[in-house]
Amino acid sequence: MNSLISKTLIPPISLSSSTRLTLTPNSLRHFKLHLPRLMSSDSSHRLFQLKLDPLTGNSEWVVIEDNDDLPDCPKEPLLATTSYLDMLNDSCRNKAFRSAIERTVTKPCHVLDIGAGTGLLSMMAARAMGLNGTVTACESYLPMAKLMRKVLHRNRMGKAISLFNKRSDELEVGVDIPSRADVLVSEILDSELLGEGLIPTLQHAYDKLLVENPLTVPFRAVTYGQLVESTYLWKLHDLSGIEAKVSDGIHLVPTGSDSIIQVKSRQYPMHCDAIREEIKLLSEPFEIFEFDFWKRPESNGETKVQVKVIDDGNIHAIVSWWVLQLDREGTVFYSTAPRWINSPANIGYRDWCDHWKQCVWFFRGKGMSVSRGEEVLLEASHTETSVSYNLNVQVPKNDTRQHDHNIRDFQLLLSPERIAIYGDSKWRSSVLAAVRNALQGRVNPLCVVVDDSIFLTLLAANLSKTSHVLSLFPGLREKGAQYLETVVKANCFSMDRVEVPEKRKPCLTLHDTRGKKVDMLIGEPYYYANEGMLPWQNLRFWKDRTLLDPVLSEDALIMPCKGILKACAMSLPDLWSSRCCLGDVEGFDHSIVNTTLGACGELPAPKEGPFLPFSVWQCGEIKELSEIFTILEFDFSKPISSCHGTAQVKFTEGGICHGFVLWVDWIMDTDNSIVISTGPDIGSKGLSF
Repeated sequence: MNSLISKTLIPPISLSSSTRLTLTPNSLRHFKLHLPRLMSSDSSHRLFQLKLDPLTGNSEWVVIEDNDDLPDCPKEPLLATTSYLDMLNDSCRNKAFRSAIERTVTKPCHVLDIGAGTGLLSMMAARAMGLNGTVTACESYLPMAKLMRKVLHRNRMGKAISLFNKRSDELEVGVDIPSRADVLVSEILDSELLGEGLIPTLQHAYDKLLVENPLTVPFRAVTYGQLVESTYLWKLHDLSGIEAKVSDGIHLVPTGSDSIIQVKSRQYPMHCDAIREEIKLLSEPFEIFEFDFWKRPESNGETKVQVKVIDDGNIHAIVSWWVLQLDREGTVFYSTAPRWINSPANIGYRDWCDHWKQCVWFFRGKGMSVSRGEEVLLEASHTETSVSYNLNVQVPKNDTRQHDHNIRDFQLLLSPERIAIYGDSKWRSSVLAAVRNALQGRVNPLCVVVDDSIFLTLLAANLSKTSHVLSLFPGLREKGAQYLETVVKANCFSMDRVEVPEKRKPCLTLHDTRGKKVDMLIGEPYYYANEGMLPWQNLRFWKDRTLLDPVLSEDALIMPCKGILKACAMSLPDLWSSRCCLGDVEGFDHSIVNTTLGACGELPAPKEGPFLPFSVWQCGEIKELSEIFTILEFDFSKPISSCHGTAQVKFTEGGICHGFVLWVDWIMDTDNSIVISTGPDIGSKGLSF
């Protein structure tokens, strides 16, 4: 499957097919990223934010103080990787909440807004009361609380709304707020509905912060599901079934060890409309859970749904979504259903947005074979933060999966994208050819796998019976070593030729290699648990290669030998609409948030649109406007160095250019004949493997 693609969104440009422009990126400027992983201190006025350097894999906690004001034009948008901007650009969401709040808050009262964000719902509630009631806003994320203060000030709402930079379960009646609230307005929902802590937040609010029988916006939510067959989705999780069709001699999942590599059992947010042609519907939509916000929710729940099958096939997954009823009367709704749903559950039509998607739950293995008219029993359960499913299927006694409990301690949980890549026969054959060519003529080679590639480790040991393979596994570490010990026999080599260092070291020395120079330094490159970042994050391979330079032999082979940063000008109207600059949002000025949230277009000079990681095929409507062109080349035969490049862009189609899609092609051999591309197959919306 194609890797994440970075998009640089720029002000929209009307183009003719003959237009040319010059693009001059600074290749290393965007290496250091801020990730929204937070740790609170004992004080509610200090926050630690994790800062990760993809070049080294190192991270550090950066302190954000309450008295540190947010700059008007930060060098890097602090909150660009969050979903706040996308939510505020979702006009269907905003109008639904405005309508429901105006129907609910009809007289002066005390309104509590939990997870206030920029304060949009708080301001709606204050306006609905004519600024005569009381609004308490709770926002625990310090940078957002600071931004909200600016928004309130810009809209002259600072005195009408009391903002607390605390978690809602830290608020105390009689200390922070004078009394319990009459109305709760809150939007702490994710694509799964429960993932942002909706249930425990509501439980505490009902116990400590709300009056008896309060009014709430939203009023209730109902989750729905649909059983589907999809080879595309199956390839994202069943490596065992896929590998059975591959004949390269490498067994990532040996027979009888189906569960040694799995995706995590969870619901995966996904724009399912993008793969509608890859999906066969095997049931009508059915209701799963109902969550009433107007009363205290239970922590756990279970249900059984008898589902009638409408077509022959294999049940590979369940696609799920939710519908919000925002007001008590049942006149205002919001749905995250896919566009193919025409039932009453899919109320209205919403614009493309990225903050709420459908969810996909993968059923284990090859799925469940069913026939039209048959009924299957779906068991669903929820905890405080997640939903899980199970088909009531009897596993045959001779099914080898019953022995998987012996290897559970050595399981590798990989992302669906990584499963798809390891099962891609074209990708495997390309890597196989590159490693086989590299090993030719080498006697007793010392091969260092610098990244977390289990495939390269098995491949190097399998292809050369005299090689010694040293796998650094910077992310997998001990779990990677345990995995190798489990699959070594199936791959026809012994662990005395494969080694995983016990401790992570900044770099290897000749002492670690027993005095032998490294003959081959290889990587995919792939670093475990680093998905969801910019495509050039894997230039960490170049940094690692540089650190290992003292132990490389004079004729050491480096694979990949080169990286090429490529780009294509694109029309991305859906993605653009969700990321563009804000102005008026339901009557409230939000222009002050644009630079902090990383908005695109109409930015003050010399600001530029941010680099953001997305998968092209998940971005709604797309259209390529130019030829694919090269921006930079990275030569891994030499130590890392700064570099820059320029490119003339020839547009081949007219249209609105919203930005550039960028990716890295990895050149695996010195002949430039084997290329592993992380770019999109644009002609098929990047759906190919």
